[in-house]
Amino acid sequence: MNEVLVKLYVPMINEQYDIWIPLDKKIHTIIRLLVKSVNELTKGYYAPSKTPHLYDRITAKPFSINAKVIETEIRNGTELIMI
Repeated sequence: MNEVLVKLYVPMINEQYDIWIPLDKKIHTIIRLLVKSVNELTKGYYAPSKTPHLYDRITAKPFSINAKVIETEIRNGTELIMI
């Protein structure tokens, strides 16, 4: 399995998404992909001025931008928040 299904919360637009993310990418790449995806899903409404950070929604623990997803606690069903 090369991807995990996570629930992504985006408080800036008060939305949540179920989204597949690849395990072999670094968190900074995942953040760029998530921003692009949410921007497309909202037809350009979501356009943050700064690069957001990714956190575990339950523990509020931030993810290191240099870690690969596989090296983190992110698994199927993990709830993430992008702020």
